[in-house]
Order: sequence, then structure tokens, then C-alpha cells
Amino acid sequence: MQVKQRRGIYRQVLCTVFIFIALNVCAQTDKKPAVTPKPAMTVTVAQPQSQTLSQRLSANGTVSAWQEASVGAEIGGLRLTEVRVNVGDQVSAGQVLAVFANDNVIAEINQAKAALNETKALALEAKANADRARALGPSGVISTQQFNKDVTAEATAQARVESALANLAVHELRMKQTLVHAPDGGVISSRSASVGAVVGVGTELFRLIRGNRLEWRADLVSAELFRIKPGQKVRIAGPNGSEVNAQVRSVSPTVDPQNRTGMVYVDLPASAGSVLKPGMFVRGEFEFSSSAALMVPQQSVVVRDGFQQLYLVGSDQRVSLHKVSVGRRQGDLLEITSSLPSDAKVVVRGAGFLTAGDLVKVVP
Repeated sequence: MQVKQRRGIYRQVLCTVFIFIALNVCAQTDKKPAVTPKPAMTVTVAQPQSQTLSQRLSANGTVSAWQEASVGAEIGGLRLTEVRVNVGDQVSAGQVLAVFANDNVIAEINQAKAALNETKALALEAKANADRARALGPSGVISTQQFNKDVTAEATAQARVESALANLAVHELRMKQTLVHAPDGGVISSRSASVGAVVGVGTELFRLIRGNRLEWRADLVSAELFRIKPGQKVRIAGPNGSEVNAQVRSVSPTVDPQNRTGMVYVDLPASAGSVLKPGMFVRGEFEFSSSAALMVPQQSVVVRDGFQQLYLVGSDQRVSLHKVSVGRRQGDLLEITSSLPSDAKVVVRGAGFLTAGDLVKVVP
């Protein structure tokens, strides 16, 4: 009896041990090893920088001559015998640009001089007759009719002398007009004069940029036109990449009713002629007062869902999207006009390949 009881106790102990072992094995089987999450990408970050930028307004416009003088023929029907300048030549005021043949004019001057001498001789004779009539008039030797005739003949002869003098002056003026003079100093921008050509009065022979002075004419919409003031500084980009510093001379008092734009006239320095030429269409920037700006690398700004956004790295090394508004650009930096956290860490390299919530690894 005792043996059976002992065997029963042994069986219970063994069952308990087996159950304990089985439970431990099952518990060890159910446990899984902990998995450490891996970063989706290695990125670089930057903090927004506060800088002082000058406010600027960009515009396009045409380079033109400040004033362009048209040099034409003041005399017609004569042949051009000499053209002394060409396009691009620098000339001074009064310089002879071209010469017309003057043979006919010389002949007309000689003829006018002969006619003047003839009228002077007739005037002397008429004056002598009038003087004699005045001397004899009180004595009654000559009639009143004869007296009036001699005095009138004297006045008529003197008038003919004056007419001959005027005629001679006209021909002498024509003689001066056979020489074409520059009305002002500057540079020749075009030439249509050719040796041997017979041109009419008023025919344009040359065009002259007065004082070799250029200006930039910028078109601005009416909302921007009123921000521009005379004397304001302008930076104009040349086609070779250089910049020309200029100054606003005047602002158009009217706005074109067709396209609602107004003209701004900007004086270019004398040195601009080596970079800018009349007819060029170039871009310029009007400079205003400086202001503080929050700048981030341009590479960090990405477009998501039609909006410009930044990826910010949080304390858990995960990124979040932050919608921003951008403003001015300076080199590789872009101004952020909306608010950002003071301790913001902006993703720069790799920003275009992330999605919100990604875990990243930040490297210097």
C-alpha cells in the first residue's frame, strides 16, 4: 500500500517538472529578438541664417541712345564729292562730315556779285540826280514832277542794292551748306551718304548719338512704377555677365493705356558703351533699402502637392514637412518669408528623395 502511494507521489512530481519545463520552452519559443529600425537615407542639415539683403525689383528694357541727331543735307541738287566719317567714328561739334561739289554755287556767287556792283553803280547815279534835284528845287528851275521822279529813282536804286546784297548772302549761305557739319559731339551710329550721290534737301546722311550717351528704358507695370524715384540706383546685367551701375533719370508721367505699363529712363555711365549697345534687350534690378531676411540653401526647398516645403529633422531623427513661402534669392540661398522654428534643422542634401516620417541619419 505504501509502495503504491509513493509511486503516485513520484508520478505527480514528474508531471509537475515536465509541465514546468514545457512552459519554459514555449515561453522561450514565443519571445522574438528586438529589431532596431534603420534610417531611410543619410542627409545633411542646415539651420536658417539671418542676413541683410537689399530689396530689389527686376525689369526688362531696351538700351537706346539718349538723343540721336539726324544730320541731313541742307542743300539739294549737288553731288557729294567727299565723305569723311564712317559708322562708329567719334566726332566733335562743328566737324566736317561730308562735302558737296560747289562749282555751281561759286558761279552763282560771282553772278550775284556782278549784279550787286551793277545796282550800286545805278544807285550812285540815282543819288547824284536826287542831290541835284534837291539843290535846284527851291529855285524853281525844275518842276515838282521831275523832283519827285529823281528822289523816287534814288530810293528805288537803293532798294535794288539791298536786294542784290540779300541775293549774294543767299548764295554765300549755300556755299557754307556744301559742307556738312556735326551739330554736336558724339559717335556716328549710321551713314547713308555715298560719294557721287546727288541728294535732295533734307535727305538724311548720318545719324549721331549725341555725346555718346546711352540710356536704358525699362517697362514697368503701373503698380511698380510708383516705387521708382529719380536718382535711384540700378544694376544692369550685360550680355557678357558683367554688371553696369546706373541711375534713374526720370519716370514717365503717363502709362500706356494698351498694356498698362510706364517707361523708366535710366542714365548709363560713359563706360557702359563697351558692354551695352543701342538696341540690346537686357535685364536690370532697381535697388531699394535693405532689410533682414531668413535664408536657407536653395537645394533644401522642395515642391510637394504644388507647394514649396522644407523637411525639418525632429529630435527623434524623423523628418516632417513644413510649408513655406519664399522671397528673394542671393546666390545659392533663398529667402523664407514665412515663420520657422528658431531651432529648425532643415534637410539640404537628400531632401528631394524623402517622405514625411522617414527616419534619417544626419552627417556633417
